[in-house]
Amino acid sequence: MESKVTLLVVDDEDRIRRLLNMYLTREGYEVDEAVDGAEAIEKASATRYDCILLDHMMPEKDGLEVLKDLRDKKDMTPVIMLTAKGEESDRVSGFESGADDYIVKPFSPREVVLRVKAILRRSASFAGAATATTSKDLVVFPQLTIDHDAHRVTADGKEVNLTPKEYELLYFLAKSPDKVFDREQLLKEVWHYEFFGDLRTVDTHVKRLREKLSRVSEQAAKMIVTVWGVGYKFEIPYE
Repeated sequence: MESKVTLLVVDDEDRIRRLLNMYLTREGYEVDEAVDGAEAIEKASATRYDCILLDHMMPEKDGLEVLKDLRDKKDMTPVIMLTAKGEESDRVSGFESGADDYIVKPFSPREVVLRVKAILRRSASFAGAATATTSKDLVVFPQLTIDHDAHRVTADGKEVNLTPKEYELLYFLAKSPDKVFDREQLLKEVWHYEFFGDLRTVDTHVKRLREKLSRVSEQAAKMIVTVWGVGYKFEIPYE
């Protein structure tokens, strides 16, 4: 019997937790709740959630601290930030900390459901990537290998731990080497919606992706190339 998709909703407002719980439960998801950052970390450490909806502004331990703690533990669980802070700098700080999506309050619960569905469709956990299988969908370069069946990236033979969104961005670029994509195209193709409008989202993810690759292989990191005034491309080094 197939196990249910399990979500964690973290918010210090009872009304918001109840509202999201109701809408997400209607979709057939199993929903757990946490009232603050400490409880969120405790539950996320004990349970492997398919997605976490995380409030930005909470007393004592805020959402960014929780997110950084999760990512420091190499937790690849997709995270959607929920916040009343709508400034671009706040959104960027969320993405820099490892958020996969960002929804500003007040929000439509139906929009949240759609965002969750989109994240789950694209995430390794929901796609069943952890299931043992013979990988056939491989993107292979001298310094970098992407096993798409397993959602696994290795650089110079060492595994690179990426968030779902970082992985999607790398895979999308690597599938079309030497093709330049502008930021609007990447937002549409990787984030799958056009109305977000924050082009710095792309820049932030590229920066984090390069940093993670460079810890393992400087050559692999250099394959993601900035085309000034346009966007980014994946470039194969020719020796």
